Amino acid sequence: MTVYVDDVRHAFGTMVMCHLWADTLDELLAMVDRIGVQRKWIQGHATLSFGKYRNASWVHFDIALSKKALAIKAGAVLTDRYGPLEHCARLDVASGDAARVERGERRLAQLADIRARAA
Repeated sequence: MTVYVDDVRHAFGTMVMCHLWADTLDELLAMVDRIGVQRKWIQGHATLSFGKYRNASWVHFDIALSKKALAIKAGAVLTDRYGPLEHCARLDVASGDAARVERGERRLAQLADIRARAA
């Protein structure tokens, strides 16, 4: 099981943010506890997230670049900007639901094509 951080840079006030997510909720929460991010900032979780943050398309945290460095030092895997899309596609493939599996496989193929063209 793995925790991931992407290489995006989104401005948020005076901070620059990226995304942190994991294969399991337990791993994700353990990592944010380790790097000093408050659990209340989780996004995309049906019960742990609050307000508009429940509607995120996947369970993750937006973290500052300083926390990204700590996460990588603690073992998080750095991904490209397509890492979250790949993660969600893999969840779809693993779901066993025929429609989700098809959608996930299609997205994985699209991502492979995008990455190949960028190389």
